[in-house]
Amino acid sequence: MKNPRSRLGIILNAHLPYVRHIDYPKFLEEDWLFEAMNESYIPLLRMLGRVSSTISGFRICISLSPTLCTMLGDKALNERFVQYMLCHIELGEKEIQRLEGNPAAQALARNYHDGLASNLAFYKDACASSLLSSFQKLEKKGVLEIITTCATHAYLPLYQDYPRAVNAQVEVGLQTLDYCLDEHSRGFWLPECAYYPGLEKILAHQNVEWIPLSSQALLTGSQLPLKGNFAPIKTPSGVYAFSRDLYLSNLIWSDKSGYPSDPDYREFYRDIGYDLDMDYIRPYIHEPGVRVFTGYKYWAVTGHTNEKVLYDPKKAKEKVKEHASNFIYSLRTRADMIRPLIGDDPYFTVSFDAELFGHWWYEGIDFLEELIKGMAKSPDIELQSQGDYILGHPDAQVMEPGWSSWGEGGFNSVWLDSENNAWLYRHTFKAIENMQELAERFSQQTSLKKRFLSQAARETLLLMASDWPFIIHSNTSAGYAKNRLLSHLENIGLVYNNMCKNAVNTEWLVKAEKANAIFPNIDYNIFSRGVEA
Repeated sequence: MKNPRSRLGIILNAHLPYVRHIDYPKFLEEDWLFEAMNESYIPLLRMLGRVSSTISGFRICISLSPTLCTMLGDKALNERFVQYMLCHIELGEKEIQRLEGNPAAQALARNYHDGLASNLAFYKDACASSLLSSFQKLEKKGVLEIITTCATHAYLPLYQDYPRAVNAQVEVGLQTLDYCLDEHSRGFWLPECAYYPGLEKILAHQNVEWIPLSSQALLTGSQLPLKGNFAPIKTPSGVYAFSRDLYLSNLIWSDKSGYPSDPDYREFYRDIGYDLDMDYIRPYIHEPGVRVFTGYKYWAVTGHTNEKVLYDPKKAKEKVKEHASNFIYSLRTRADMIRPLIGDDPYFTVSFDAELFGHWWYEGIDFLEELIKGMAKSPDIELQSQGDYILGHPDAQVMEPGWSSWGEGGFNSVWLDSENNAWLYRHTFKAIENMQELAERFSQQTSLKKRFLSQAARETLLLMASDWPFIIHSNTSAGYAKNRLLSHLENIGLVYNNMCKNAVNTEWLVKAEKANAIFPNIDYNIFSRGVEA
């Protein structure tokens, strides 16, 4: 084979649950957004802008979830982000003073402080306080392929018996990207890479061209994939499907054997928010003394020990270069092994949560930069998005993928955990049934009743979010997740009971629309239409 050329497609899933509590002066779970903006999204935008000024011909894919897009475009949340940054910059000033007798640790504190100030300046000036517009500029430049996902990142296989609700998740997801960025999403991120046979009919109905799948999705499909996971297949409905390469993904993803576990990298869990005296740290955490991560972390991964070694940025920087080179070597070696087996150049798909880079893995953005630079110097390797690949390679084996996800065990056990979160589905299913009944009984309403019913549709989509069962399963902020579930269930029930009496609770409606200011153009009739999967 002349001029062998292997291709790598990177997909970053940028998603956070919809959390907005403006009635409170400060809300703990809103920090999820602010941390991701400061530690992942802004550094990613800065890196891609910097690299693309000298390197061309590469493109990666990022999925911006509808809930994240809505929060990134929310004026009140953006104002709170600025206050969050100023608060942590002030903490950095105190840390620099506190660590005067420890030059190495003080240098780290100064680095964090300066990084926060630099990110804030970039956000205000280069981004004009809008990360969405900055993502869009990179898309127009050809650096990013932007796609979207379900309205609230719902775990779709568990709603297989409710195709209209699945269709609503897909359709509203696509509508939101169009509303926020004026972009059509050719690809569609399946939340948790979760798939069930027949789902592709709904996706095709919504003009989705391609989807990502978990590693085992093709191996459990209707027939053996002739090219394994190293080329996309086409579903019977015409939607292309790219299966994740587990080996290459785990080099980056695994917290046990992957690059982020290296002892020279920064330890995520040791943070002064938990380590320092309460009197000192209190102004920078949450009342009445709820300790949280501040981003000021001074220790290296080191190993499974409490005796951590001080983090050394120079060592970490060298390790980043080493690991980026190792990844390219591993990709090339894997391609050379696979090429004669499939009779073609392989296409590798790797997918990750975007927040892995910068937030969970502090050096992750630097790794991506080194990887892009290294691949640009390799004429036999190309960094190409999935959408671009199918434009040049339209032929693909037709087959039906199998039921699968990228979760633990490869199926549903995280989101359907009999000990912790299974209870919520009987209530969610009933709420969906009530919403569908409302859409059928009160079709084509106008004015106040339309708003009332559309708010119930919002609440139903928010109820279906995959985040709540995941949080309950992992027992992190489980109380908040349960309260959100109960709140959405109560709201749907209120609309249902009122409409059965041909009444509208106007006072509640105004408050609910303000509290959940998402999907502004939603039409509740979406729950009365769809495609049978």
